Amino acid sequence: MSADFLKRNEGRDEPILDPDMPIIDTHHHLFLRPGLRYLLDEYLADAAAGHRVVATVYVETQAMARRDGPEMLRPLGEIEFALGAGAMCRSGTYGATRVAEAIIGYVDMRAGDAVEAYLDTASAIADDRFRGIRQIAMAHPNPQALRMLAHRPPPNLLADPGFLAAFRHLGRRGLTFEAAILHEQLPEVTALAAAHPDTNIVINHLGLAFAMNATATERAEIFRTWRSNLAAASHHPNVFCKIGGFGTLYWGFGFDRRADPVGSAELAKAWRPYVESAIELFGAGRCMTASNFPNDGRSCGFVPLWNALKLTTRGCSDDERVAIFSGTAARVYRLDLPTLLGALGTTRGNRSDT
Repeated sequence: MSADFLKRNEGRDEPILDPDMPIIDTHHHLFLRPGLRYLLDEYLADAAAGHRVVATVYVETQAMARRDGPEMLRPLGEIEFALGAGAMCRSGTYGATRVAEAIIGYVDMRAGDAVEAYLDTASAIADDRFRGIRQIAMAHPNPQALRMLAHRPPPNLLADPGFLAAFRHLGRRGLTFEAAILHEQLPEVTALAAAHPDTNIVINHLGLAFAMNATATERAEIFRTWRSNLAAASHHPNVFCKIGGFGTLYWGFGFDRRADPVGSAELAKAWRPYVESAIELFGAGRCMTASNFPNDGRSCGFVPLWNALKLTTRGCSDDERVAIFSGTAARVYRLDLPTLLGALGTTRGNRSDT
């Protein structure tokens, strides 16, 4: 494991809050890169630390692409990779958590109508799990601000004519678009949602209120702008919000630079204004939680991360919390939650140590 993500194992001795709360983790990754391994075993070890993660949504990182074949179809390798992980989990041999029950793939949406070949093939090979596309669209005037991205996004993606042509094919197939942007780009997402009301858009990481190296005064202004932009997006019922991703450097919380472990109470204190704003604006029925692991492991461990998310939602009703931690995700990604909960009950402890 890369030193960047060493915090992911911290805090496993924290008591698990609300241990019976079922969780669908709507955003995590699996990949193998130089100096960094985070594959199925690593995720399952994190999930087994105590929180009741019943299923996950695998989100692309442009990993495991096919080496040959048509350029447009090479990213299908990542869907095949995620399918393999999901098949292992469905066997019951690896315990209760169903990893990759839904899969978000990658294709270069600038290709316009040509993306049909990719979408058709992805649907054919992963019919019951392929749920949509993410192409990172984050943009910042300082290119160094995005230095942590393994793949730099193209400029002005959401306004690209090819992208807009490709986007129409998602709604026709009942697929979502995962919007990975910074907070000042939220108006672009709002415009996209208004123009395509029949296509679901899921805002990743609450739209990332970018505050790296910001002063307290600058942070306050950034928060106001972020909240205003998020409010405009929330007016469109086809827009949903993922609550997570707070461990990335872009928020500027600074937990990644801490030498001492960071506990859930401190995380919750920093995250609460953003979480409460999102729930107030979108309602529990359009919010869902995510670990963003292993990336958020730069700032905190898996156990305190979920404890913090549970702490920040203590002001919600029981029904609202069920929606935020599993119900909304089950509806958006078309997952059979009762079946997942039943599988959890029958597969606890099935994983062999031999």
